[in-house]
Amino acid sequence: MTEAVETATTSAVVESDLSVEVADTSMLCEDIRQVVLAPVGGGTLPSFTPGSHIAVTWKPGTRNSYSLTGPAIEPDHYSISVRLDRAGAGGSRWVHNLTVGDQVTTSRPRSAFAPIPNARHHVLVAGGIGVTPILSHVRAAVQWRRSFEVIYSFRSGFGAHVEDLIELCGDRLTMVETPEQFWDHVTPTLTRQPIGTHLYTCGPAQMIDAVTEAALAEGWPLQRVHSEPFSSGISAGGEPFTATLGRTGTAVTVGPDASLLDALLDNGFDVPNLCRQGVCGECKLPVRGGRIEHRDLYLTDEEKSTGDVMMPCVSRAAGADLELDL
Repeated sequence: MTEAVETATTSAVVESDLSVEVADTSMLCEDIRQVVLAPVGGGTLPSFTPGSHIAVTWKPGTRNSYSLTGPAIEPDHYSISVRLDRAGAGGSRWVHNLTVGDQVTTSRPRSAFAPIPNARHHVLVAGGIGVTPILSHVRAAVQWRRSFEVIYSFRSGFGAHVEDLIELCGDRLTMVETPEQFWDHVTPTLTRQPIGTHLYTCGPAQMIDAVTEAALAEGWPLQRVHSEPFSSGISAGGEPFTATLGRTGTAVTVGPDASLLDALLDNGFDVPNLCRQGVCGECKLPVRGGRIEHRDLYLTDEEKSTGDVMMPCVSRAAGADLELDL
């Protein structure tokens, strides 16, 4: 997960924040910088589940979420690798300007992309900077002697963490640089997996959709197909609507370029939130009435068809009105 912006709103989130300092930085390849964060005063940091991310505060009230790439058990540091967005002036540029000794505030680790411990085999597919959570999966698989293989697709010269993966994976790593090479390896991989194998994909949304579609076409159960986009690719905007808070009757107007989550926050209603991509499930809200345009990647198809919950960071009313159980 990278460059996902969130707004720190609840006291529970703020109270659990961590104070860390930059212990080291390095350029892994063009535009991708690794930053090592150590606890202020030494010691260890909270352990985390592979595939976890932390939300880094880069200006008051605004955070970006980045995947953790280092050791997960009682680590003495957190490592993140951040791709520079040359078109923006946001969190990635701020991270690329950090220097050793700078103090940083982060959330505690959270994960919506954890490995399945009892899976018979793990197929890990990474695209570009999407390699970051895959790397933590690999570290855990090696540590716990789990069966796994990795397919890593990247543009020539932009292969972050290649050396780490080669050292950890050995002959279980396949690296490709073109779409043709990618499918030459992915297609047979999807067709020869034993029952109990789980598939994990992180990268651009188009790649994830294509791999998921290919897996389902080969008969993979949806429950064994997992993904995390490194950017949501989902616009929270759309047609304006009014959200009524059922417990008080308060009406909140949601404009065409705003999300329901932002509208609620702007009107003083604290809604816990983290990834703001419709992935983590943190901001899930109960719905009393109205049709929902679901755009998230968190709710199951059954939950979406029931229509009594939604993810306000990306999903909207499929009409002029919506009533929330708030």
